[in-house]
Amino acid sequence: MRTTETEISFTRPFHLEPLIEPLEAGTYRLIVDEELIAGLSFPAYKRVATHLEIPRLSDSSMARQRLQVSYDEIYRALAVDAKQATGDRPDPSP
Repeated sequence: MRTTETEISFTRPFHLEPLIEPLEAGTYRLIVDEELIAGLSFPAYKRVATHLEIPRLSDSSMARQRLQVSYDEIYRALAVDAKQATGDRPDPSP
């Protein structure tokens, strides 16, 4: 098993299916767990879990919790965010 942690950023609030309320714009930690596929002549991995680290909703402290999410849904949300961000900028061409 290997785990990869990356930071992803949203410029606007965004919604994920497991949540009722949208999450605030900001930087979040994305944790992806992958499992080695046995029996191949080269190392290859398959994704087995994806989590987004978010502020704990029921606690006023800075505690964090991991929300299991769809890898595809996260990247769709990032694509929508990027499209909205570039849509706000004027076209630099004359």
